[in-house]
Amino acid sequence: MTDTTAPLQDAADLRGRPGAGAQLSEQMSEAGGRRKRSRDVRPLGRLLPYAWRHKGHATLAGVWLILSTVASLSLTAAARGAIDHGFEDGGARLNLWFLLLGGVALFLGIATAVRYYFVTKTGERVIADLRKGLFERILTLDPAFYARMRTGEVLSRLTTDIALVETLLTTSVSYALRNLLTLIGGTVMLFFVSPKLTGLVMLVVPLLLGPLFLFGRRVRKLTVASQDRFASAVGFAGESVDAIETVQAFGRERSAIERFGAAVEDAFGVSLTRMKARALMTAMIIVVMFGGVTLVLWLGAQDVIAGRMSPGALIQFVLLSVFCAGAVGALGESWGDVQKAAGAMERIDELMRSTAAIAAPATPKALPQPPIGEVSMSAVQFSYPGRPDLPALKGFSLTVRPGETVALVGPSGAGKSTVFRLLLRFYDPQSGVVSVDGIDVRDADPVDVRNRFAWVSQEAPLFSGSALENIRFGREEATEEDVMGAAVEAQALGFIEALPEKFDTPLGERGKSLSGGQRQRLAIARALVREAPILLLDEATSALDAENERLVQAALDQAMEARTTLVIAHRLATVLRADRIVVMEDGRVVEEGTHTALIAQGGLYARLAELQFRAD
Repeated sequence: MTDTTAPLQDAADLRGRPGAGAQLSEQMSEAGGRRKRSRDVRPLGRLLPYAWRHKGHATLAGVWLILSTVASLSLTAAARGAIDHGFEDGGARLNLWFLLLGGVALFLGIATAVRYYFVTKTGERVIADLRKGLFERILTLDPAFYARMRTGEVLSRLTTDIALVETLLTTSVSYALRNLLTLIGGTVMLFFVSPKLTGLVMLVVPLLLGPLFLFGRRVRKLTVASQDRFASAVGFAGESVDAIETVQAFGRERSAIERFGAAVEDAFGVSLTRMKARALMTAMIIVVMFGGVTLVLWLGAQDVIAGRMSPGALIQFVLLSVFCAGAVGALGESWGDVQKAAGAMERIDELMRSTAAIAAPATPKALPQPPIGEVSMSAVQFSYPGRPDLPALKGFSLTVRPGETVALVGPSGAGKSTVFRLLLRFYDPQSGVVSVDGIDVRDADPVDVRNRFAWVSQEAPLFSGSALENIRFGREEATEEDVMGAAVEAQALGFIEALPEKFDTPLGERGKSLSGGQRQRLAIARALVREAPILLLDEATSALDAENERLVQAALDQAMEARTTLVIAHRLATVLRADRIVVMEDGRVVEEGTHTALIAQGGLYARLAELQFRAD
């Protein structure tokens, strides 16, 4: 019985809620600002397909939910029998009635435990599937999506919002359904015990429902607002922590702390308003409910005195009234959790319904086997999303023949990295054709297209695993011999062998325990182990000193012999080894030829060579 009436206390937060968040209102995500706030719980319908997958456990949870509710209500009947008949014949059957009461209590405990197990297991299983489904969706969204939505906002939905839904499925749903059944069953039993007193109790119900609907909607709106502020603050905090060295180097710690502190206070204000509304709602429910119960109990006592009701019936009526009142109060609290989860699911559903602009066609064309290693771009016109008036490529055309090494050279902003992004099909051009091995990339599966490439970016991002895991990221089925061979080719074996656990040494988040040159060599090893027919090298040796650059360049020369290679380069050593140099400016090809021929022309390349390659 304690468990039934506990929700009446001011312990609404027992089932968990996200910590008081923080906000940077000026940094609210564009998607969050546009989202229409619905006033219903329909977003929770998105959970039904996940729950249907585990209908067996859900059915068992429902069965034990009914049994535990029946056992709970049966306690009142056993208590009535003990009072009305236990004292007959000098109390001869009193022990029997209390034994029956104890048996019902024992079954209630068992049923409640089994119900809790199946409800929690089903809820956790649904949440696990939801997490996997959401993460799968996140990884399919293209770079254009992440240009609109901050990473911190996405992570907030993957963590905080799913935690709210988890609370609903593992706790609140169980409470709500149990108390709903208790309310229905208890009300039916109340009519059998005393129709007159039950009618009086029914008069109190509208007074209880009023605060629920009056304050429930406001609580939900404030909760959604608090979630948005929390997500925005997480995004800002993530950016600050991710760039901690930059923050500290520029002495901006105090500024960042003050901005985050202001965000925390702002979000606290929203949470405080929500807590006040919820506290007032709880107080009104308790006052109305217990005031009504007291009045009905007094009237019942008058009927006992007048002989119109037995003492046991009055006890049963009181117990049933407390159960029903507790159920109404618990339903009010559960409704608040439902609204919070609905707001969270609305945000999750926004991500789940997001679709990538880059996707495989209904019937994708297969790329030729074995791979040819040819890439071509014809009259490509491309502008990044959000910048339609600033085209990155303007009628760009380029063909790289199998086994050829082509260097892309040009000033910053000429569109060199954009060429790589279109080849990897992170974006599609507004016009023109990008093809790999003679197939338009828009007609092929993006996964198949990307499998033709091994990419080494200038940033050389690594993961928090070991050196072995980071290299094997290039090809999951690579053997340890393959990994070691790639490390040797990339001149990375020396520093890897010097690590405490060699290839199994954890590298820390993003490999920050390594130097820039070491990270670059691991990234090169990761590309080499991929064994793709086309290499894309975006300043692959930019972070290396002269000695290591010479060693890695020798390894790359060997790797490029059997592969088609496109290289973005500023260093003379790389350019001299290219079969052809393509000079880009303002999204166009302005010059093309060998190093000697381009120097002789005295154009842009000659000027860049004089300025950028003088040191070499």
